[in-house]
Amino acid sequence: MAAISAPVPGTRQLEKKPVKFSNLLLGAGLNIVTTLGQPLEVVKTTMAANRSDSFAGATRRIWSRGGLLGYYQGLIPWAWIEASTKGAVLLFVASEAEFYAKLFGAPDFVAGIAGGMSGGIAQAYATVGFCTCMKTVEITRHKMAASGVKPLSTYATFMDIYRREGIRGINKGVNAVAIRQTTNWGSRFGLSRLAETAIRRVTNKEEGQKLSASEKILASGLGGGLSAWNQPIEVIRVEMQSKKEDPNRPKNLTVAKTFRYIYETNGIKGLYRGVTPRVGLGMWQTVCMVALGDLAKDAVEKLTGEKVIAKH
Repeated sequence: MAAISAPVPGTRQLEKKPVKFSNLLLGAGLNIVTTLGQPLEVVKTTMAANRSDSFAGATRRIWSRGGLLGYYQGLIPWAWIEASTKGAVLLFVASEAEFYAKLFGAPDFVAGIAGGMSGGIAQAYATVGFCTCMKTVEITRHKMAASGVKPLSTYATFMDIYRREGIRGINKGVNAVAIRQTTNWGSRFGLSRLAETAIRRVTNKEEGQKLSASEKILASGLGGGLSAWNQPIEVIRVEMQSKKEDPNRPKNLTVAKTFRYIYETNGIKGLYRGVTPRVGLGMWQTVCMVALGDLAKDAVEKLTGEKVIAKH
């Protein structure tokens, strides 16, 4: 496949080289690094599932059910499977969509949103749906043990859900996941690019001029932290995938039904449970996938002498 090179009126020339397998491995590897934030993921999910818990209460609950290892529930294999697959999907789809958005004249902010949203929705339906379902099962099934019932193993739980509910059961809550991933990465990429533009103005850099590593990390951290605005979608997703028993909870949950249930039982605060660890997790993940992703692609470019995926 030949490289694509196209001038955008009034802007710099864009150049795109063919996608290589190494780029997909790069995305997978970077997203594996994001799983170092699994303790924040567990705290966030625990607070979303147990909406009366404070941050301190959630950490005590997690410690009581497994000590230090409790903070890594759902890491193996689900978080690793999710990270490796969704990282490759995100870096490939987001970069492609961002390149073509710029090809049609979109500014960095809009192109970043387009890339992030495209990558996020591709992630949700390709791999994230069933992985987040199983991670949530891992984190919430301790209620079975508390009631005196020995919980099934991870793989036995997976097969039990599949036998009873089929592929729909494994992908329960996938529409909420799609909304979350689309808004997540649309916000993270878009706000990160907006922050990069602001940093260029403050430091008197020209449009398109590369930022330093510290400036990239600062921009991504800001973009990731601010992207926690969609926490209600995350709380809805956790509730839809939770295996806790509640006779007051509606059957056959949809996103709308779950929203009403949470709002009626916990109010507006319930929809934002776990937002604090989510801010930290968002900052960490965005720094890894946006800042380190850009820096890593630049490093590959220098080593191979080629542009990778979509650079400008």
